[in-house]
Amino acid sequence: MSMKAAGFLGVVLALGTALYIYNAQLTRGVSTSATSPQEQIDVTGIRMALLEIAQAERTYVAAHGTYGTLEQLRSEGAPALGADRRGYTFQLEVNGSQSFRATATPTDSNKTGWPTLSVDASMQVTER
Repeated sequence: MSMKAAGFLGVVLALGTALYIYNAQLTRGVSTSATSPQEQIDVTGIRMALLEIAQAERTYVAAHGTYGTLEQLRSEGAPALGADRRGYTFQLEVNGSQSFRATATPTDSNKTGWPTLSVDASMQVTER
């Protein structure tokens, strides 16, 4: 085998290995859960709504020294904040200036088994 052929074979092997690793990374990142596309869309929308509430709480506590109720947050300029949507209902538990927890619970009968989501001052949305 000539040097050119060996070099070409090395390049082909390297490209093949790179393609295999790239493909493995792509398939690893794809969710294999049994959720429907509609559930994924709705849950993503609810996550965004909870993060909006958490951001409004950050702003409210900075201005007032305490966390606000949904009604107080709405009066600060976001009238639709925490309104029921996508078959979910929102609740907000406030502990003065110490903490808050906003929870979104599926209430639509077509969403049985869908996750309940919540967020607190850490800005991390959790599912259960």
